[in-house]
Amino acid sequence: MRLYYDSVRCSGCRACLVACSLNLFGENNPKKAALRILAHFPVPGVFEIKACTQCGDCAAVCPTEAIKQDARGAYFVDFDECNLCEACVPECPEGVMFVRTELADAAWKCNLCGDCVQVCGMDALWVAESQPVDAGPAQAGRAAV
Repeated sequence: MRLYYDSVRCSGCRACLVACSLNLFGENNPKKAALRILAHFPVPGVFEIKACTQCGDCAAVCPTEAIKQDARGAYFVDFDECNLCEACVPECPEGVMFVRTELADAAWKCNLCGDCVQVCGMDALWVAESQPVDAGPAQAGRAAV
């Protein structure tokens, strides 16, 4: 399972960022979300979504093996084992792995909770096993999160 996205459908409202930061940190702070919405100025209305692809690159370099996979195949950080070395952060090809020492003594990443999917009014985000070529959520269907 992983989070898929269709940047063409994204309106840039950033409701997904709010949902993500609420899930991860219990606060409304889009800067603390584990996904990013990038605007392509000066072109109005064009946005790029950056989200964890569950590639496992972060887990491969973790010296304490604190990044593990759950039964769905989603990678998560075992906070008790993370030593804050930040080896995982530069390995993330999407740039969405991060460390917030002021909030917790561990690295943070998308935990595939699906809260972002639930609040996206444009159906630009969905969770699924795989994505058919050129398919958005309307064609691929949404997996239960």
